[in-house]
This record gives sequence, C-alpha cells and structure tokens, in this order.
Amino acid sequence: MHLSDILRAPKAVLHDHLDGGLRPATIIELAGEHGYRDLPTEDPAALAVWFRDAADSGSLERYLETFAHTCAVMQTRAALERVAAECAEDLASDGVVYAEVRYAPEQHLERGLTLDEVVDAVNAGFREGERRTGGRITVRALLTGMRHTDRSLEIAELTVAHRDRGVAGFDIAGGEIGNPPSRHLPAFQHLKQHNCHFTIHAGEAVGAESIHEAVQICGAERIGHGVRITDDITVHDDGTASLGRLASYVRDNGIALEICPTSNLQTGAAKDYATHPIDLLRRLGFRVTLNTDNRLVSGTTMSREFAQMAEAFGYGPEVFEEFTVAAVESAFLPLPERRRLISEVIRPGYAALRQG
Repeated sequence: MHLSDILRAPKAVLHDHLDGGLRPATIIELAGEHGYRDLPTEDPAALAVWFRDAADSGSLERYLETFAHTCAVMQTRAALERVAAECAEDLASDGVVYAEVRYAPEQHLERGLTLDEVVDAVNAGFREGERRTGGRITVRALLTGMRHTDRSLEIAELTVAHRDRGVAGFDIAGGEIGNPPSRHLPAFQHLKQHNCHFTIHAGEAVGAESIHEAVQICGAERIGHGVRITDDITVHDDGTASLGRLASYVRDNGIALEICPTSNLQTGAAKDYATHPIDLLRRLGFRVTLNTDNRLVSGTTMSREFAQMAEAFGYGPEVFEEFTVAAVESAFLPLPERRRLISEVIRPGYAALRQG
C-alpha cells in the first residue's frame, strides 16, 4: 500500500492523548507565554527529536515523565483551546475522520482553572478545529482520571455532567504498576449507574491480571493497549493457538483493544513491529483497533502506524478498513452516528482506494 493511499485512507482513532500530541512550535510559544523555562531546547525540530528519544526507554514510567513539559504549558483557557483546535486540524490533515482524544482535567489546574472550565476550554477548541477543517473530522473527548491520585470519582462525575457537551466517556491512565484499576471502582460504579461509557488502560506494563480486573471487576467496554492479553494465549509449534478463559472472554465479547504499536515498542510492551502481537490478535478474531497513543512523544501519526503495519505484515486496504470499521463500531457514539460514519465515509473511502 503506497504512502499516498495511506494518507487518503479514512481513519478513526480511539486512543490519542491530547497532552501527548502538541506541535513542538506550539510548546515553545506557550512556554514563553507561561514563563516556563524548563524545556530542553527551544528549537522545534530538536524538541520533537528530544521527546521521541526521551520516550524510547523501554519503560512506561520513564515514558510518562515526558508529559511534564506539555502539561506545564496547558494551564490557561487560551492554551487549552489552541492545543485542542490544532489537535483536530492535525488529525484531519492525516485523514482521520473520527477521533476520541483523552486528557486528564486534573492536570490543568495550576493557574486557577476549575475542572469545568478545563473541559469547556478543550471542547471549545475541538469545535473550532472541526470548523477549521470544514467538518472533515468529528472529535469527542474522553476525560481521564489518574491512577495515582484520588480524584477518579470526581472526574467520573465530571464526565457524566459534560456527556452531552462533547465528552464521550471516561478513561483511567498513568503508571499501572502498584495502581490496579480496581482501586478506582467507585468511579466505574458511578459511570455504570449513569449509563456512561468508559475505557481503561490495562495490559501494557502489567499482564493479563490487569486486563482481568479492568473487564471483570470494573466493567470496561474497551481496553487501552491490552497487548498483554497474549499472556493468556499459547501459540503452539504448528502455529495454532489456545486461548485461556480471559482471552476467550475478551475475544468472544468483542471487547475492543486500543492497540498502539509504536508506543508499545517505546514502553517495552513489544520488541519490534515484526513481532508485535497485533497480527496474532487479528488472526485470532479479536476486535483490534489501531491507534497513535501520543503523536508527539512517539513521533507518529495514524498514517505512520498504518505504514509500519503494512511493512511488517503486508496489510493492504482491506485490513485497514477492517481496523477502521472496528474502531467506529467501538466508538462511544450513538449507534446511528456510527452507522452513518461507516456507510457514508469509511466504506466509500476504502472502495475508492481499491479502485485506484
């Protein structure tokens, strides 16, 4: 599949962090406005390289340290609106037609904004970005609670309060080790009581037990990353595979895996593209979606993730359409909107690609 075709292909991303996708030049400009002087460099190209290199550690905890710089410049309404609008523009320019972009409101309060003001600012930015792109993209927010703090119930309540104003659902993120999802069970119970969607980061730094907690104890509808589900899969010498009870449950119930290959390599969840579990999981019938995670930190785009998978596994338009349809089917959108995206945008877009 040629790069020009990959760029044209309609895409959907379910796992993209707002604070992990800023433009380097924007970080530098906002740092000047905020009086933030801890950036490693003020050259945009060099800063982009620094983020990628700093994240290439093989450790999730070290990877997460890079976000101190981006969050530091996202502390005012104007900054949040700008970053959100640019996020929508950048995704649309890469062929993304639907995006769920997540962020943790509690990380943007240092200059006096309230949680509600943070959400309103980001939503206003997304609407402006949609307007600038002529409606080529639809963006919805996921509000993230941090695993290492005690504000997850508060963020879950915030999610319910803003659910009809651009917020599609809730997420829990941050270092997995020592912070199991069940620690935040009151947040998930609140969301379920209010019929509100949520996904959970699991199965990245911690194995299948993390996924089990997310699904069976907390009730996650989707799993952020989830690549360690392979801990419950045995691949035999003849190429066949046996699934354990958890892996079978996740597959058979169509629980979407929000897989982010480049990020997985950076955090040590996978060794390289050629042996990434995404191909095994796809062949076994899991609901696989392809995602960016953090475009700046991972130095990636959806098109780049497509290109890496095409090179590693020979994927063409048929497989990428499969991933994209799976993402839209798993989106936290009303069913009529999902059906419209698939029938009016995704299917026709890939049909045009196949026709050349």
